[in-house]
Amino acid sequence: MTWLRAFGEVVRSGLAIEETRLEPLLALRTAAGVAIVIGPALWLVSPAYAASAALGAYSAGGATFQRTWRPRKVIALGAGAGLALSTFVGYLAAGRLVTFLPLLAVWAFAAGMAWAVGSTAGIVAATTVGSMLVTITLPTSVDRAVEHAGVIALGGVAQAVLILLFPIRRWGAHRDALADALAAVADYARRLRHDPTAPFDSEPLMTARDAAAVTPSQARTRPPALHGPRGLAERIRPVVAALADPDVGAPAEGPGRDRARELIDAAADVLDVAARSIRRGTPAEVPPGSADVLRVDEEHEVLEGPARQAAERLVELLGEALETAGSGKTPTQPGPGGAQFLVRPTMFRLLPVVVRAVRRELRRDSPVFRHAVRLAAVATLGYLIAARLPLGHGYWAPIASVMVMRPDFHRTYARAVARLAGTLAGVALATGMVRALGPDAHVFGALAVVSAGLSYTLIRTGYAYSQCFTAAYVVFLLGMGGQAWEQTVPERVVLTLLGGALAMLAYVAFPAWETPRLPGRLADWLAANGRYAAAVLRSYAEPTREHRADMRRALLASREARAAWQEAYDRARQEPVRPRGLTSREAEEAQEALKGFGRAAMLMESHVPRAESRFVPEAERFAEALEADTAQAAVDVREHRNPDWGRVEEALHAWEGAAAGDRSPVVRRGAELQKRALEDLATAVSRTPLERDVGSAREEQRVRAAVAAEGDDQDPRPGVGDGAGDGERPASWSGK
Repeated sequence: MTWLRAFGEVVRSGLAIEETRLEPLLALRTAAGVAIVIGPALWLVSPAYAASAALGAYSAGGATFQRTWRPRKVIALGAGAGLALSTFVGYLAAGRLVTFLPLLAVWAFAAGMAWAVGSTAGIVAATTVGSMLVTITLPTSVDRAVEHAGVIALGGVAQAVLILLFPIRRWGAHRDALADALAAVADYARRLRHDPTAPFDSEPLMTARDAAAVTPSQARTRPPALHGPRGLAERIRPVVAALADPDVGAPAEGPGRDRARELIDAAADVLDVAARSIRRGTPAEVPPGSADVLRVDEEHEVLEGPARQAAERLVELLGEALETAGSGKTPTQPGPGGAQFLVRPTMFRLLPVVVRAVRRELRRDSPVFRHAVRLAAVATLGYLIAARLPLGHGYWAPIASVMVMRPDFHRTYARAVARLAGTLAGVALATGMVRALGPDAHVFGALAVVSAGLSYTLIRTGYAYSQCFTAAYVVFLLGMGGQAWEQTVPERVVLTLLGGALAMLAYVAFPAWETPRLPGRLADWLAANGRYAAAVLRSYAEPTREHRADMRRALLASREARAAWQEAYDRARQEPVRPRGLTSREAEEAQEALKGFGRAAMLMESHVPRAESRFVPEAERFAEALEADTAQAAVDVREHRNPDWGRVEEALHAWEGAAAGDRSPVVRRGAELQKRALEDLATAVSRTPLERDVGSAREEQRVRAAVAAEGDDQDPRPGVGDGAGDGERPASWSGK
């Protein structure tokens, strides 16, 4: 993608409206927390204390809207404590650049490294940098600094108390995650009805698993309906795929295919009913027609062999899902008795986890480390530049930089554009109201609360629209403190523009492009898929509980590797960088091949025999060959060598020789599908010596052709830019 097209995508993304469900009750409760601390502080103390209290309550309230599975009150308390600490420590070093700048650099670097723990930690840590820059101008002594820090922490306490007293949709985020997983499998089933090889995005299942991890205290209060359906959704997905697949399930045409479509459609209805029941906490009611379809007639059932086994298993699993969703009972979970729930560390035990996560990212090629370096450099440089300008409130420039910067290119640039647009609109709106109403601290305090509520309401609609009311909120706070609008408005606009420009230039100077990482991500996914497929095959060779546990762990590792690849691939498509190692076409074809490889393993998983079933000894040899070849191929992909599947071909050929006694046609057919997918992968990434020499030049030509084609599309003359040609897509990262 060229820089011009990248900027166009950035502007569209920054100003896009995200279609999401608004949560006005949550916004109202959080705005009430801001009002509770502003009112008494303004009435009993001073506007300066009211500004500190407002900062703590507003930032702590905003932290509770981040995507996290911990209790919201804990997030509010943690954010308030972090803001208070940064304020006090910042004041101790303020007054002299020789002490404050090193502290600011170290604090900003630590805030950037917080992204190693997760996005919520990174965003909350960035707000503490902003707090350090703003509130150190308010106190006049150490005692006053302690008081302001206490008032800021009180804002977080106020938000936590409101969450405790007025809970809204208790366990609502966890319910939504589980319901989304069931709904995703239902949508997958409906697509399988028309396309037996339809792809499935496992992100909802991964999110539901993340939401299912709870602390021991949470496990005691979690609703029973949230215990079991996630595991059922995991088991239903491969069964419904196996039923729909013409290679290992129902026939491609005829009465068997019609019966499979009826069962799949009924399964989608049942899963949707279970999802609604869990999301709303209401009883599950299945339509009578779907219930009739799910009755398997022993005498007149048209499905036979593996297809009939899949149908019977599907009906059994759907019955468990309805029982769990409707009655709130917890189904018996397979595995060790101690694995009652997925354990999440408590806040006190989180420190070693954080230390390990940060230590893993302390390397030069880590995107998190590079983000932390950029954050520290931009915060200090912005503070120095703004301090030398003949403008007040110089902290606005580094705050703008810190709040828009993210570890990847696209989000950093999109947020910079969105922040500038939102700031301009918000400042213009607030300025007009300030001029019309005149100076009145109490009126400005009330308007600040209203602006905070609107910002919270739109926080998930788009950063630009939320930032509009955040900018208005800041203008009203400054007006409450006696600042003239003529001074604040031009300063905020100019310094916001400066901060955004510094953030964008920092990424150009010290980037963390994902494009060069694609071969490594692809290799990780290939190796993880190979281990998962080998684990499934070993469950056929020797169906024991230990092999089932290995299969489950390998599946989760494969999903994580695929998610890492998908994230890197999506980011690379938005980067203005030439492909290195993998062209866009090669990456797309390799991705489709690995999806097919993983799908074949999933189909085999749906028919994994029970412990008392007969063994399939041929599967063990194929598993060893598959694991060895995929591990070596992962190394070859990283080092840009052509992969080879010699061991896989030999093992499959030996299996063909023993086909007369084959007792499991599903696993045999799945092995053939896997070999075909590996051949497709080799075709996608293999190159001749000549292709390796001219590959980069050919890619450059394709990019130039794409740019030229865009110019031709603007030509109004007939016959120009009308799509004539060979029909190939430009092989750029745009994916258009």
